[in-house]
Amino acid sequence: MIHRGFPLVDKRVQIAAVIGAVVFSIMVLTSPDYQIPLPRPTQGADSDAVLVLAEGLENPRAIAVSKDRVFVTEKKGLIRVIQNGSLLESPLAVFQPADVFDGGLLGIALHPQFAENHKMYVFLTYMDGDNLWNKIIQIIESENKIQDAQTILDRIPGSSFTNGGFVKFGPDGKLYVGTGTTSEASHLPQDPKSLAGKILRINDDGSIPADNPFPGSPVYTLGHRNPQGMTWDDQGEMYVAEFGPDKNDEINHIIAGKNYGWPELECAGSSLFEEAVLCYDPSIEPGGILFYTGEIDLEPSFLMASMRAANLYQLDVEEGLASQKSALGGVGRIRDVVQGMDGSIYVITSNTDGKGFADGKDDKLLRIVR
Repeated sequence: MIHRGFPLVDKRVQIAAVIGAVVFSIMVLTSPDYQIPLPRPTQGADSDAVLVLAEGLENPRAIAVSKDRVFVTEKKGLIRVIQNGSLLESPLAVFQPADVFDGGLLGIALHPQFAENHKMYVFLTYMDGDNLWNKIIQIIESENKIQDAQTILDRIPGSSFTNGGFVKFGPDGKLYVGTGTTSEASHLPQDPKSLAGKILRINDDGSIPADNPFPGSPVYTLGHRNPQGMTWDDQGEMYVAEFGPDKNDEINHIIAGKNYGWPELECAGSSLFEEAVLCYDPSIEPGGILFYTGEIDLEPSFLMASMRAANLYQLDVEEGLASQKSALGGVGRIRDVVQGMDGSIYVITSNTDGKGFADGKDDKLLRIVR
């Protein structure tokens, strides 16, 4: 179990560790000592440690993995399907989201009983008049086609730049949603009545669980700026990665009903709010995070996708930033990481998002098999 109040007393040590990690992420292109080989440019043989499952994805945002398929959202509104190791030409769904820099079709999650009920959930940014909003849509699919779709949570305040957008089912079977703040109303993360700047917790039909910390409200925690990834450890403890404004990216230990400070606090320094477990200054733009539980030899087992530092990192959140090392580099910006049912690890690159350097085959879905 990770301790909630991991100290942030020595900023110099933290900053040095981050700089070292970024330097390592540059060196990893030529160093022979990193753990996982770089993916080859074609779909590899069984002996490859990293397989390229799909190429030519356009601004992919999130991954969800079932027993026989991988689903990837593209920001412009498509749900892409990878089946039998191949990217299908026809998307499962085509939405028309708002065309803003950090909004669109963002997170995706599969119902815990997806194999039986075929339910999946997506986070979508849309425009209503002059206002941006986000909503959660429940989709029922059959043979890679939509059979039904309905909105189960709506009117989440939207933003051109900070929508959050990750959705995940927790070990308790509830759906968790990370929402961002808005530049026009930066006070909303501190308003318990607003859905902006929050971690939300809902049932699979959009109703509110009876044991939520604020009765009758989907709000689970407040005071967030721009959540980008979430995961649970083997003790059921929840963690969220989120962007800072231009530095002070955070990894937070999520505790029901707590306030994480934005915009009053970044990382640490006030007893009124929860302090971050880890704080990154300078920014590394964290994406998806994962406590890995499979059989690939990864120690430490906490994985974090990083866009700005262009790496998949391993670290021990108890030991802090000094434990951080690269597990995968050389593929550019990495946005999301998830574990497959067979213990393999899936990542997507984010080189076509307007902030990276895309090659002719970006973006890619990669599968780490050993």
